[in-house]
Amino acid sequence: MLLFLPGLICDASMYAPQTAAFAGSHAVDSYGMADSLEEMARIALADADRLGADKLEVFGHSMGGRVALEVYRQAPERVSRLALVSTGVHPVGEDEPAKREALKAIGHEQGFKALVDSWLPPMVAEENRKDPAIYPPMWDMCFSMGQEVFDAQINALVTRPDVEGLLGEITCPTLVMTGELDTWAPPAQHEEIASRIANSQLVIVPGAGHMIQLEAPDAVNEAISRWLDMPAS
Repeated sequence: MLLFLPGLICDASMYAPQTAAFAGSHAVDSYGMADSLEEMARIALADADRLGADKLEVFGHSMGGRVALEVYRQAPERVSRLALVSTGVHPVGEDEPAKREALKAIGHEQGFKALVDSWLPPMVAEENRKDPAIYPPMWDMCFSMGQEVFDAQINALVTRPDVEGLLGEITCPTLVMTGELDTWAPPAQHEEIASRIANSQLVIVPGAGHMIQLEAPDAVNEAISRWLDMPAS
């Protein structure tokens, strides 16, 4: 089963163009109040179990990419393919917790709307923010998640386990993809990730920012199709 994992304050609607295009695929809709990547991975695996899926093609976006790596760590025998999209593998930086706490503070002090208004625009390529079919539904999705979910997921990110040593252990066909205009998870970062995974394919999507699935759905779906056709090592 093709299993899609959402990122920070995103849900299954982030993958609407993909679940529509790939029959039998499934997007995790919620991690609940999970505040660790390990727990999020267990929730994703439980979702797959509920649907009767053993072997998984795991596609993780942004924070979901880190969840995908944790799924691989917990159940490598179940992951037949892996996609790490608009994400990172680096450990927590010295100034990262303070920056993320500052974002949380916007929500607590000014309201969650102010937090989403501050956080979301840089995640989307400037031209795509003007598209009414892309940006307003995305804003509604993020706003609907609420401050408590944001806080829990931020905790998961700043307490994330080290994964750098895991990359060399990945042998399944792996898609590494980001948007050309993604300033949060830029192309150079993904070039480095791809260079450390033996059976990987790097895709940089022109004109897309961080929210690549909705900004460039056709290009993303084409990349998924090629990934699903990659030979196993």
